This record gives sequence, C-alpha cells and structure tokens, in this order.
Amino acid sequence: MSQTADKAGGAAAEAATPSTARPGPAPGKTPPPVRRARVHRAWFVAAVTFVTIVGAAAFRSLPGLLIDPLHEEFHWSRGTIGAAVSLNLALYGLTAPFAAALMDRFGIRRVVAGALVVIALGSGTTVWMTAAWQLLLCWGLLVGLGSGSMALAFAATVTNRWFTARRGLVTGILTAASASGQLVFLPLLSWIVERHDWRPAAVTVALAALAVVPFVWLLLRDHPADVGQAPYGATEFVPKPEPVRGAARRTVTVLASAVRSGPFWLLAGTFAICGATTNGLVQTHFVPAAHDHGMPITAAASLLAVVGVFDVLGTIASGWFTDRFEPRRLLAVYYALRGVSLMFLPVLLGPSVHPPMVFFIVFYGLDWVATVPPTLALCREWFGEDSAIVFGWVLASHQVGAAAVAYAGGVVRDATGSYDVVWYAAGALCATAALMSLTIRRTSRGGVAAPA
Repeated sequence: MSQTADKAGGAAAEAATPSTARPGPAPGKTPPPVRRARVHRAWFVAAVTFVTIVGAAAFRSLPGLLIDPLHEEFHWSRGTIGAAVSLNLALYGLTAPFAAALMDRFGIRRVVAGALVVIALGSGTTVWMTAAWQLLLCWGLLVGLGSGSMALAFAATVTNRWFTARRGLVTGILTAASASGQLVFLPLLSWIVERHDWRPAAVTVALAALAVVPFVWLLLRDHPADVGQAPYGATEFVPKPEPVRGAARRTVTVLASAVRSGPFWLLAGTFAICGATTNGLVQTHFVPAAHDHGMPITAAASLLAVVGVFDVLGTIASGWFTDRFEPRRLLAVYYALRGVSLMFLPVLLGPSVHPPMVFFIVFYGLDWVATVPPTLALCREWFGEDSAIVFGWVLASHQVGAAAVAYAGGVVRDATGSYDVVWYAAGALCATAALMSLTIRRTSRGGVAAPA
C-alpha cells in the first residue's frame, strides 16, 4: 500500500556474517578492493526488508475484522470504531513524508525498530481497553504513527542505498510484500477472531511486530559502506553520507511550493479518491459488509486476501504500461473501471462465494494500486528533483481520503443499516477522479506546460 518514493533518503542493511564485513574507507581515501560475493549482499538485505514488511502487514489487516466484534461487545457505534481506523489511516499517510528525514538523521535501523515497538505497544494494550478513547489512543494514534514511520521510507531507502541496477524490480517486489503479508495474515486473523475472540488477534499482531525487531536490529545497517561494499550494480564504491539535518524543513518547503501548482491538487485529489475507494472503503468495510449479507467472516477475509494476490500482478503490469502509454489516460481508465466494479458490488454480496463475486475480486484486485506507477510518473514529470517528496505528500492525501471514508462508511452504516449508499458514492467518486486525471496538463522536458 503499499507505495514508494524515488529519493527517500535513508539507510541500508547488512545481511552477511561479521567475518565478511569491512569498514568503510576514510574520507578522501581510495577504498581497498572489495571481494565480490557470488550473491551480492544487497539481495539478502532486500530479503530481510521483504520479511519485515510482510510482518508489518499484520497491523493493517486487523481493523476491518474488529468492527463487528467491538460493536457487539462494547456497543460502540460503527462510526466511533471507524474514527479510530480513520485516525490510524490519516497518521499513516501524514507521517510518511517525514519518515525519510527521520531515517536520514537517526538511521533506518533505529527508526524501523522503534516503529515496530510502538505498534506492538498500541496493539497489545487494546486488550485492556474499556472506553472508546482508548481505541483512538492505542489503535488510532500509536499504531498509526508506528506504521506511518516505516510506510514509504523503509522500502525506498533500502532500494536507493543498496541498488543501482534493478531498482524497479526491487521496488516492485518490496511494494508487493505488503499485499503478500495481507494474504498471510487476513485468513489467520479472521480465523482467530471467529474462533477465539478479537483479543487474541490483537495480541498476535503485537507479537508479530516484536518478532521482527531482532531481524531489523541485528541485520540492518545504515549504508553499504558500513560492510565495505558498493551498491548492487555500481561500478564504484559509494562513501557513506553524513547524517542529513534540515530534511524535515525541506519536506515542508517543497510542499509550500507544490501547492501553488494546479497539477499537485489534481494528483492529490485523484489519489485521495484512490485511498477512499481502497484502504478506506474496501479494506476497512468489505468484511463487515459481506457479513451483513450472511457471509462468514473467514470467507470474506479470504476474498479480501485474494485481492492482495492480484494486486501484485496489477502493480507490475501497470508499471509496464506506464513506460509505454500516457500516464494521464492510464489513470482515467483505472479509475473508470474501478468505479464500474464498485457500482456492481451491492448486487454481488451474498451469503456464499459465487463466480460473479470471484470475478469482482480478481478485477478489483488488478486495479487496487495500479494507480501508483502513473501517479508517480506524473509527479516526476511535473516536479523533477522534488518529485519524491511531492509524491510523499500526494500519498498523504491518499491516506486522508482513506481516513475520511473509513469514518463515513461506519456512520452511513449506522444511519441506514446498509453499506449500499457507500458503494454507489464510491463509484461516483471514481468517475470524478477519471475526469480529473484527463485534465492534468502535460509538460515539456524543461518543466513548461505543454498543450493537453
């Protein structure tokens, strides 16, 4: 979900034994020759990162499974529960633009390990909550801040620091890790909730977060130079840069400049609708909506997990299309097709899984994050060297849109007793996003707007 920034600063990792590690060269001196391993250490680093992101996916798999159990036990409205999910999603997005600055300043190992501990604390303490404000504090604030601190920057810093070649491939693999984690954890957590209550599921998430911490702390380092290697594909040794100060200030400065351009608001607006119709709506409310129609929670969660499988295929295909076709038109097609599929969902929901529902899951899964490659391409086209930071803010709008619909969906369900209005409204929003995508102007290579 998720999603990456080309220039997110950060640190990288060590995945070899201490006996093979070499210190980086002194500033201004030529490094000694480095023995080339049969398998470059960067691939082990990518593997550790993949496992960490898969573990992190557990944190984002649980909220949609908690709505009905919390409503039944505490008699909290779905709007109240949705508010906690909304806060979580908003902080996930708003924290992301600053995560790279934190990693530049303190190192990736410290930031990611700290984020995992915060997530474990937030999830684990929910088992003792008795009031709605505690849900907002634990799941909304703590888990939102923790997951946001490693959202974009973690995969991006590993890719940018450890790889010169194969960056696109590694970025795609690490982006797919979140969907793979959803596939692993959704059926497991839904089974735990259905058989053993929601508290064991919350504890499972906390333990999953803590289990990843030793891998991060022991295997990750700040830069390939820490272990005496050049990045994968590099022809020369790359010295470790000094810790960056003032990166957070630049993050805000770039935003202040970007908001003065029309394309930024169009990209942010379309991506907010993307978040509203994925994380905010389907990821949060699909399981309880299916359960309203008599479908078992485990079956509904399994369908949502299958979305994650086809999400991987759709993301890779979208990247291939973006290299060959106009990104604006791709976005328009993606949003239009998503809107049509959501319009049909109310008549597809039922007590059992049938072929039309399976077709919806496959079709919708292919479109889940297909919008990311063309959106990132348009950010590069318009904002050049600042595109990574701008994309971070565009992603923040994605999560704000998700947060708004996560809350609104619960309120509508409380008021009408059904999610039907929400699905139709989401389809209309997608149609709006398709039109907005077509109005984004093209630029010349020099960054001057070209005729649309």
